[in-house]
Amino acid sequence: MAGVWSAGGNLAIAIYVHAGCGTQSAGLSFGGWTTTYSAVTEEYDGTSWSSGGALATARELLGGCGTQSAGLSFGGTTGAVSNVTEEYDGTSWSSGGALATARRFLAGCGTQSAGLSFGGTAGTYSAVTEEYNGTSWSSGGNLATARDALAGCGTQTSGLSFGGETGAYSAATEEYDGTSWSSGGALVTARKGLAGAGTQSAGLSFGGYNGGYLTATEEYDGTSWSSGGALATARYGPAGAGTQTVGLGFGGHDGVSRLASTEEYAEAEAAGIVVLSLNLLLMGAG
Repeated sequence: MAGVWSAGGNLAIAIYVHAGCGTQSAGLSFGGWTTTYSAVTEEYDGTSWSSGGALATARELLGGCGTQSAGLSFGGTTGAVSNVTEEYDGTSWSSGGALATARRFLAGCGTQSAGLSFGGTAGTYSAVTEEYNGTSWSSGGNLATARDALAGCGTQTSGLSFGGETGAYSAATEEYDGTSWSSGGALVTARKGLAGAGTQSAGLSFGGYNGGYLTATEEYDGTSWSSGGALATARYGPAGAGTQTVGLGFGGHDGVSRLASTEEYAEAEAAGIVVLSLNLLLMGAG
């Protein structure tokens, strides 16, 4: 059964084309664009966002992975395409090993000590994949379809890439085995500027743009995508964290303004139980 989105606590700063990582109850948001390149980091506790340590290099269109206490940020743009990598320890960011190929609008997955970056652009659509070992990046197998504005989830040895732009909106999905990418089932809705969460066998994609701002959410079962519950707010360039059944989406742009809103994803059955429990409590109080 498809999941449903519900409102979470707002970010302190409305932002988009930022990056995220972590879980629904311990999320991390960093970088992006406000009215300029942002270094802002915020931490989510499942209810509200609070300030974290600022990035050393303010940038937008960056990639991210890891956890709230061990995050990784890489690439992006500061006006010039960046190869900067930074590591978060739950309090502050410090310099990591630079990407071999500077890129913006790339995607990532994995952990701080076993990260994966892929796609993006440095003037042309990129198929480049790099693997991080906690110190430095090394070459991985190239994507079959070069693209930017894509999303990803999973791990360094079991990664998933989906969507993006190739000159046209892309529905391409590819699966990484630690060495090479192979074709997966195409997204139902081709789009760019979407976000992702989850694993290779249980992925979540949401938001994006394909001529209009999208609420589309899709769930991946390791073979194919199917429709999930729609976002309450259509958004381009949001960030994501968590899993397919306990997901987090935050920030983005709705075509009018930058967003601070956060949405939490849960299985419909679980969401129904919460609603039923609240109704029973209210009945009892009456």
